[in-house]
Amino acid sequence: MKAEWLERACPLCGSRAEARLFAESNVNLAELDGFAFASRKLPEYMHHRLGECRSCGMLYANPVLTVDTLASAYEAADFDSGDEASYASATYARHVRKIMPALPDCRGTLDIGTGDGVFLDALLKLGFQDVRGVEPSKAPVAAAQPHIRPLITTGFFKAGEFPAGAFSLVTCFQTMEHVSAPLETAQAAHELLKPKGAFLIVVHNRKSFSAKVLGRKSPIFDIEHLQLFCPSTARQLLERAGFENVVVRPLWNRYPLHYWMKLFPFPAGFKRSVLPGLRRSWIGRMVLPLPAGNLICVGFKG
Repeated sequence: MKAEWLERACPLCGSRAEARLFAESNVNLAELDGFAFASRKLPEYMHHRLGECRSCGMLYANPVLTVDTLASAYEAADFDSGDEASYASATYARHVRKIMPALPDCRGTLDIGTGDGVFLDALLKLGFQDVRGVEPSKAPVAAAQPHIRPLITTGFFKAGEFPAGAFSLVTCFQTMEHVSAPLETAQAAHELLKPKGAFLIVVHNRKSFSAKVLGRKSPIFDIEHLQLFCPSTARQLLERAGFENVVVRPLWNRYPLHYWMKLFPFPAGFKRSVLPGLRRSWIGRMVLPLPAGNLICVGFKG
């Protein structure tokens, strides 16, 4: 991968003051493979130089790979996490069901970073109409079900490709860490929503118990992540974007045991030798709900 780097200000508040150093970069581009920019991959535990904004508390990478570099990396990324995506989709669908009575209607939904679109299928089963998704990687789109694939726009999310005020629900699950301009993305979602529409996101919580225990061996510290949130900065993101009635709370994820083991910082060689057999075993397929250090956040357009 040809790397081009860019200095940037805090992506939440715009401060250009020197951030409080959190960690130096340990990125080695030569060690990355086709899954480096894929979802639910085997973690490499690489991260950019990270600093904490002295104004708003956002933890963010600086410098970062340019948008063009990232676009090329995501476009070519491999995909092998369809099973895990199905479990995540079921979790997210349960939370969508809870807010459905507050939505203006069920016409118009957009999922940013939709992967293979399995969540779009869940939305259809919940009764939503005019369902759309955006995904920058070609491989998961190619793996989408035939009736879902036409609903996905391939490429980075661009608000101008969709009509303003057309959606009752916009979702973005574990993707806000990946975008170069998270505040602008949230503001664009606000513009696309109908009055009383909702923006529902899931982000990693860098101040969670698991992140504190694992330190920089937590899988949230990753080359894909350009910023990391906590309850305060997640709330700030939605409120700065104009959302009202913001709610931020911990999320319990449900995944098979083999996926939880994939994330845990055992040696990579050990995981590669054990995981194939664990995936085939009944114990490896046992589904465990855990508070894995994620936040689910929702805000409504006034």
